Amino acid sequence: MSSATIPARVARGAGTSVLRPSFLGMVRGEFLKVARQWSTWIMLALLVGVLCLPFLISLTGSGFKEVLQQDPLDAMYRTMGRNLLVLRVFVGPVLVVLTARLIGMEYSSGTIRVLLARGVGRLQLLGAKLVVLGIIGLAILVGGLLVELLLTVANVGIIAGNLDALKALNSGFWDDTRMYVVTIAISMAVTILMAAAVTILGRSLAVGLSVGLTFFAADNIGVIFFYLAFRLTNGDFWNLATGDLLGPNLNAMPRVLLSHQAGAAKFGSLQLPLVPVTGGHTLLVTGIWSAAFIVAMVWLTWKRDIKE
Repeated sequence: MSSATIPARVARGAGTSVLRPSFLGMVRGEFLKVARQWSTWIMLALLVGVLCLPFLISLTGSGFKEVLQQDPLDAMYRTMGRNLLVLRVFVGPVLVVLTARLIGMEYSSGTIRVLLARGVGRLQLLGAKLVVLGIIGLAILVGGLLVELLLTVANVGIIAGNLDALKALNSGFWDDTRMYVVTIAISMAVTILMAAAVTILGRSLAVGLSVGLTFFAADNIGVIFFYLAFRLTNGDFWNLATGDLLGPNLNAMPRVLLSHQAGAAKFGSLQLPLVPVTGGHTLLVTGIWSAAFIVAMVWLTWKRDIKE
């Protein structure tokens, strides 16, 4: 009896090890979850529509044509700064919704317990979701840049009647454009980490969406209250504290990292810290916040009991 039982146990153990989900299989499964949600494609379509708006507006005015004829390099810097600013601002909500849904729905629907019961590791599952979100974010960034490039070329051709303005683009312009794209990628990465952390903290899709979508808005509006506190108390602490806020530092990052020649690309009314900051400071603050989000989500996922 014992000899018959032992092989059966070995067979069951071997079957269990074979059926244990692989990391690549989990990544594929998470991709399918995102791809099969209509909300994903609707948000991407809306994002493309928003990216087209600045070009449609520029076609209705004559100011851009005059600048394009008088100083084509300055006009292209303005176009680059405006378009990439729109991409950076509006890609954030898309990433927050995607992240909150991909992570939060497991808790809200209770499927997190089913997945763990089937042998999926907690951190393995979290890692698969973050990998998928990172790949999707990279695809959105590349796709958004291609849309911006095509629309810019079409816009210049329609307004000026030719593409001679593109000849004014020098190596400095492309260096500044690459740096601006790097700041967008950093902003997208920290947005995903933030949305994942607050969703895991709240263990709810609703919490992930509400906190994630209002995080940077509250961060930027908070600068106003810090300024009022400074005016009331004359204490430098309130101004200095804004230098440690995530949102204002992300807003300041393109301004302080781009060259002086890119002054036309640095326009915008986004809230900045109340104290001067350097490029290294903005990167350090962003890195600290990112590390805090990572530690929070990993610790909560690893240590906290799943009761959903």
